[in-house]
Amino acid sequence: MQTPMEALKKSMTVETLTKMALCLALICVSAYIAIPIPFTPVLITAQTIIVNLIALLLTPAQSAFVISVYTLMGLCGLPVFSGGAGGIAKLLGPAGGYILGFFLGVIAIGLLKGSRPVIWRYCLVTLGVGLPIIHICAILYMVLLNGMDMQAAFLALSLPFLAGDAAKCVAASCLAAALERILPRIRRQTAAG
Repeated sequence: MQTPMEALKKSMTVETLTKMALCLALICVSAYIAIPIPFTPVLITAQTIIVNLIALLLTPAQSAFVISVYTLMGLCGLPVFSGGAGGIAKLLGPAGGYILGFFLGVIAIGLLKGSRPVIWRYCLVTLGVGLPIIHICAILYMVLLNGMDMQAAFLALSLPFLAGDAAKCVAASCLAAALERILPRIRRQTAAG
């Protein structure tokens, strides 16, 4: 049986690397689409839709690699975290748990999404698995790292974002299913042309 890194190396085609690079660029850009809300230290961003899209379009190993590179870029000080921030302080702050949740969430979604692009299954996996993982990681991170009360962490880091994140999960599921149907046609046309 091959390790996840061996599987990742075997799947590295020009097309796959291009998809991964585009996904990495999208998550970096989505961090800049940020809206502050007064009662929580976390910004509303477009990252949830992109994280779900990454998980649905790539394999679990590829998704984990993209999120790892994104995290390392931010840790090196590049302004790729929410609101255009970078550095270790952002990872140790209130948004740090979301970044950990992105990593675990893309793996779980990728493992459970199935092999065919089916919108209802994509919605079920992103809403029922990915979204809870991301929010639970954010809450637990604040409780364990910053000593925040569980209820206070839920009220500040999860509740204000649940409805919007659910809508982003549905949007990502619809977009991913459409892209998964269109991309093979484009591949065939490119190969034939």
